[in-house]
Formats: sequence, C-alpha cells, structure tokens
Amino acid sequence: MHAQKRRAVPILLRLLICTMLSTSPIALPAAPPTVLSTAVPSVLPVADVQWNEGSFWGQRLDACRLGTLPSMSQLMHGTDRSHFIENFRVAAGLSAGRHRGPAWNDGDTYKWIEAMAAMLAQTKDPQLRDTLDAVIEVIGKAQRSDGYLHTPVLIAQRHGENDARPFGDPINFEMYNVGHLMTAACVHFEVTRDRSLLDIAIKATDFLDREFSRPNAELARHAICPAHYMGALDLYRTTKEPRYLQLCQRWLAMRDLVQGGDDNQDRLPFSEQREIVGHAVRANYLYAGAADLVLESADPAITATLESCWESLQQRKIYITGGCGALFDGASPDGSEQQKSITRIHQAYGRNYQLPNATAHNETCAAIGNLLWNYRMWRLSQDAKYIDALETSLYNAVLAGVSLDGKKFFYTNTLRQLDSMPVELRWSRERQAWISCYCCPPNVARTIAGIGRYAYSANSDATYVLLYGSNRLNTKLPDGTSVSLTQSADYPVSGQVVLEVNAAPERPYTFILRIPGWCQRARLSINGAVQAIAMEPSSFLPLTRTWMVGDRIELQMEMPTKLIAAHPLVEECRGQVAVQRGPLVYCVESVDLPPKASVLTVAVPAKSQWETQVGQGPLQGVPILFGELAITAESTTSESTALYREYEPPQARSVAATLIPYYAWGNRGHSEMSVWLKVQQ
Repeated sequence: MHAQKRRAVPILLRLLICTMLSTSPIALPAAPPTVLSTAVPSVLPVADVQWNEGSFWGQRLDACRLGTLPSMSQLMHGTDRSHFIENFRVAAGLSAGRHRGPAWNDGDTYKWIEAMAAMLAQTKDPQLRDTLDAVIEVIGKAQRSDGYLHTPVLIAQRHGENDARPFGDPINFEMYNVGHLMTAACVHFEVTRDRSLLDIAIKATDFLDREFSRPNAELARHAICPAHYMGALDLYRTTKEPRYLQLCQRWLAMRDLVQGGDDNQDRLPFSEQREIVGHAVRANYLYAGAADLVLESADPAITATLESCWESLQQRKIYITGGCGALFDGASPDGSEQQKSITRIHQAYGRNYQLPNATAHNETCAAIGNLLWNYRMWRLSQDAKYIDALETSLYNAVLAGVSLDGKKFFYTNTLRQLDSMPVELRWSRERQAWISCYCCPPNVARTIAGIGRYAYSANSDATYVLLYGSNRLNTKLPDGTSVSLTQSADYPVSGQVVLEVNAAPERPYTFILRIPGWCQRARLSINGAVQAIAMEPSSFLPLTRTWMVGDRIELQMEMPTKLIAAHPLVEECRGQVAVQRGPLVYCVESVDLPPKASVLTVAVPAKSQWETQVGQGPLQGVPILFGELAITAESTTSESTALYREYEPPQARSVAATLIPYYAWGNRGHSEMSVWLKVQQ
C-alpha cells in the first residue's frame, strides 16, 4: 500500500493541470480541415486517395464494398446471432428485450460505421449515406441526456436493475466503446460534414470529462483495450477543443494510480515499462494511443517507453507476418522470483523468442493495433523502419484476417495448420462468416476502407509516398496549393512504380519516396533520365525541384524471392525457412501438394528458383510463386505415437509446387498450411 502511495503522488501532481473547462458547444470549420503541420507529416483526408479499379488495393476495396460491408450490415441490423444496432434500439425504448452479445458490441458497431463512412468517401454511394443516417438517429435516441452512452448499462437501467451504473465493472469495455465512437464520428464528419454523430461523440466525451475530473484508482482500472486515447485525440484534432487533449493526458497519467498485472500493462508505471508484455491487443492499443498523445504534447518519458517496447516487440516477440500475441494463454512475468506479481494473460505476448507456429494465437485486432502504433511512431520520427513494420503487418497479418471475397474472417492467425493438431484450440482455424467475438471483422473493414490514409502524408514542404499501388492523390497544402499525383504500380506483384505530377507548388517542393527494408537494389529516373542517387533499404528518398505538370518519376525496385531464417533462439523455426518476396510472406497449402502429402513433409531447396504469376479462379489477382519443393517420406505426427524415435535420413523427391501469399490461405476449402518449411541442402 505504501509503495502505491509513493507512485501515485507525482502522477496526482501532474493531474492538477488537467482541470475541467466549460462544455459549451464547439464551432467547427465549414470546410474539411486541410491545415498541415510543418513539423509532423499530416494524416490526409481519406477521400484524397482514390484507388484504381483492378489494382491490388482496388480489389481489396471491391471485396470490402461488395462482400464485407453488405454481409456485415445485415448482421449489424439483425437479431438472430447477436445484437448490435438492436441493442441501441432497446436502450432507446424503440424495441423490447435485453442486451445481447459481448459488452464491446457497441464498439464493433462504431467500427462498422467508420468503415461505412470511409467507403462512402471512395464511392459517394447515397445508399451508404442513408444507412448511416438511420443508424446514427437510433444511436442518438439511445444516448442519455447527460451524454452517457453504453447499451449494457442503459438497457439494464431501463429494466430497473438498480445496481447497473456507469463504470461499475472494468471488464464492461465502456472506454473502449466510446473511443471507437469518437474515431468513427470524426471520420463520418470528415467525409459528410454532417455533425449528427460528432455531436453524439462530443456529448459522450463531455460526460467522460466530468466523470474523470478527479481521477482515482477505481476509475483508472477502466483503461482496458484503450481505444479512448486515440479517440479523444481524433476528437481534439477535429474540434480543436483543448479539453480533449487534457483529458487524454489525464487518462494516461492516471494509469499509474493502479498497481495491477501485465494483462493490462499496469504492473509497472507507464514510464518504467521497457518490454512488451501482456494482452497483445491491449498493449498495442495502449502504445498507439500514447504515441498519438506524444504527437500533440511531447513527453520524453512516454517516448522512452514507446521506443523500448517497440524494440522489444520487433526484435524478440513478433511473427514474420507481423502477427502479435503468440500465446492463447500465458503467465507474466513468466518465471519471476516475485511470484505474487505473476498474472494470467489471455492472447499473450510470451517470453522472448517464444513464437510457436501451430498454436499461434495472433488475433487480427492485435495486428491492426500494431499498424496503428507504427503509423504514429512514423509520424513522430519519420523513420522508415516504422512504415516497414506497418507494411509487413498490413500485407500479411491484417489481410489474412478476411477472405478474398470479403465475407469470412479469422479471429486468430496461425502460421501452421495441421489436420492433426497438437492441442485443442478454442477458435476455428477455418474462415467463418460469424465469430462470436466479432471485434476483428469490423476492425479489418475500417482498415481496408480507410487504407488511403496510410498511402501518403504531407506537410507544407513535402509529400511522402508511403505505400505503393495504382491510385490518384489529390490534396491541398496549408496555403491552398494543390498537390496531385497519379501513381501506377502493380505492387506487390512488381516493384516498378511510376509517379506522374498533375499539380504541385510553383516553387521548390519535395516528393519523398520510401525505399522498403526488403529492397536491396533500386533505380530511379526522372523524365527518363537516370538519377545517380544512393538508395538504402529502409530509408526515404527526397526529390526536390520545381515540378512541372507531366513530370514523371520512375522507381524500379528489385523484388527477388528470398529465404528467411529466424533467430536461432526461436526454437520452433530451427532448420526451417520462410519464403518472402517484397512485403509478402508466402506459405504452402496441402491443396497444392500431391495427394496425402502433409505440409510437414515439405522442404524448400536451398537454391530454389521461383517464378511469379498472377492467380486465377479462387485466387484471382493473387501473386503466386511457382517452383519446386522436395517431398519426403518422413512420418508425420499422425502416423507415429512415439514421442522420440531413431533418426532415419528422409528420402525426398522433387515436385512442381505452388506457394501462395499468407494472406490468401484458407480460401479454397479445408487445407493444411505452413509458413515455415524445412530446408533441403
């Protein structure tokens, strides 16, 4: 108890500066905000980037528009599986009944709204707008007059349950839900200029500002899966209301009032954390939110934690796919002499280098949290390593979470699927249209629908090209000057990128191209003239001149197929390799092997050659590798019950083989799959 008091005193002193201000209505600009910071590259409006039909991201957006959102909308409005919009109707007194579904279903509804709004920016589809208007009206009717909005509590109160109250249970996910409301409201306002959802979010946040005006340990325990840090900062940037920045500062500081466990990253004060531990989704959302806060109010103590925990993740605890959270269940700090501090952890970051393949958890939401964290770390530093990490998670772990047609999902993302699994696991290893914990599908939907946000960034002096693909950028600088680029790129099938300038300032201006970490050799030309410029992997290449309409920048990045080995302390990957080409990690599926062959009997020749082709049929548009693999006659786990056996040199034969990107596995029915494969010397 005395230790807790010593830790709390400096935090409480910091909280004294976070006083409540008035809650008067907030006036907003009449046009979309376009002022870009000269210090930090800006997040561009989602409508500023339009992806070409048939391009890689054009296909993913089509799958989201035609597959994900229609099927998700049907579920959101339905009542057979669970309640989403129906919970708001019951809370508003428009329907009879009780709350159905997990406590975080409100947040999943808000994520779906964000996805719909981002897609509206791409399509201008009036039907999307009508759907959003109707749903927002119901949400507004459910909100209490004082701003409180959380359907489990509101419905319980409507039924006369006197013990139902705001913030009665930290596992009720109230802050997580409202955080996603804030973000969805800002995206909806950006796209539509309609205040309806924004006013609901402002009212809800003002309620929180009052409730958290005097922080205490009980309130501090509600920072679980803290989407509300990013949400409050989104609201601050949209409204320019300083109270919301102060509220976020208060929220992060008050974490130190609690001495808990690693499951919620509160065993140590935030400023003392140096290792990524605990629940992976909660950790990644926490550090993404903290990085977002540093963007608005620099704090060296927060930055030190972020950088150390990022290195801990990237160097010792992340999968080659960018998947996060290796263990279904763990204990942390594992093996500690202080046994009373050990906490049971769900979907956990385990020990250093503890990265099992067949039993990997890797919730899709954790990969999205990693993407959110890395993007904010890049904005803080402009270090290309963060976009490299973002791209790895995006193209592999995030995209794996949704089927190619957009209608089925993974909650967990294994790196090896076997017909004879070593242990019973509680989540399906086949894609599902419905998942009882439905947090991942709308999270993937909003990420894909808003993918344009991650493609470019800009400030007064430069435009960054972060992700490659065929699209058109049209944006404005703070002085109103237009910047417009047409990008042509068959990425990630090819490493050739062409940028054509459609509009730029009539002064020296810089376009900054990312050289990915996987790229060892590249060539650059401007208007056909090869440029003698040194290019390093994982770097940015600034190109400054007074640009003319029609100027053409061509970047050719060599994209060889590579065999990647893991650190020798990753015991499950010793003697194995993964196949990678550009940002894509590949895998083998048993559907592409001879009959009765298991992925455990496959080996990659050490000097293998691979040809890239574009898939057809169920794998339409997917970049596929064709080459040879070695198939051995070695016994599989299902054919031998002995734990140990005498070694016999395997007999191998070569077969023509297909490797597919990891994100595309599980789209052709039941199949074994493995990312890591043995090596044939």
